[in-house]
Amino acid sequence: MKALRFEKTGSLDELKIQEVPRPVPGPGALLVAVKAAGLNPSDAKNVLGKMHQTTVPRIPGRDFAGTIAVGTEALPVGTEVFGSGGVMGFTIDGSHAEYVAVPAAAVQPKPRALTFEEAATLGIPYLTAWHAVIEVARLKEGETILVTGTTGAVGDAAARIAKRVCNATVIGTARRHTDAVRLRLLDYVDGLADLSAGSISLPEQIRAQTEGRGVNVVFDVVGGSLFEPGLKCLALRGRQVAIASSPDPKVTFNLIDFYHNESHLIGVDSLQLSFEDSGRILGKLLPYFEAGNFGPQGDPVPVGFDAVLNAYRELAEGLAKAKYVFVPR
Repeated sequence: MKALRFEKTGSLDELKIQEVPRPVPGPGALLVAVKAAGLNPSDAKNVLGKMHQTTVPRIPGRDFAGTIAVGTEALPVGTEVFGSGGVMGFTIDGSHAEYVAVPAAAVQPKPRALTFEEAATLGIPYLTAWHAVIEVARLKEGETILVTGTTGAVGDAAARIAKRVCNATVIGTARRHTDAVRLRLLDYVDGLADLSAGSISLPEQIRAQTEGRGVNVVFDVVGGSLFEPGLKCLALRGRQVAIASSPDPKVTFNLIDFYHNESHLIGVDSLQLSFEDSGRILGKLLPYFEAGNFGPQGDPVPVGFDAVLNAYRELAEGLAKAKYVFVPR
């Protein structure tokens, strides 16, 4: 079969299109003919050597949608499925290939309301957001959540989950006027914080929008310069969940303010989700995908073997203007 593969990390030049043997699924695993596979920033970081658990040689790719080529009694040949998570793409070969072998526990039936390309873009964003908002922060009905990076895939998924699962009050963030205009049109974003130059501080804006109380949860998908301002937005005993950092991973904050407020700071790493965890969470998300409550931010842009290496470079450089999805046929 044809696949993307790298034999050492450190440069995107190491990522090659190669002919490799078709994988043979072991006990409890499936072989999926990949119809589409999501392209995530972490895929580019993987090739660049920024994911410490990666072993080589490796086929990258964490998300996929396709049809079962070698199945089980419960998931027979021809079943349309999608899946994600676990160590796929890091210590076992991933989905940027014509076929992928994956544990049966990691997959769910593909939502009928979505195309293969759409389904393949949902895994990591929605797994990360559900795990952080529902299982870690334990957002409750009637609470208020601040989601930084709301214009990105994970932030958008978190805002939808917070509103449509928890009926929470959702405050988003925007750095550009065009983003602010778009976010104000979304029915799952209730308020907006302006992060553009010259605006008042984030904590001042949040206090003004919450009658001085602050928010119960901050879901920080940005880190860096927003880390400490996020903590200052928390209400008494509020929870801040961090999933990202700037190039400089070190941050500072006022410890006295932190413990007087009885704040909680929690880290979340989607790479720690097992295949079983991923399949379980996708199962909880499935009814929302089917109902049209959750889905991709926009139409994914398919790229084949002829364009996928350029898409990787755009992801690595932060220049991707669309959500790319790899289509290996």
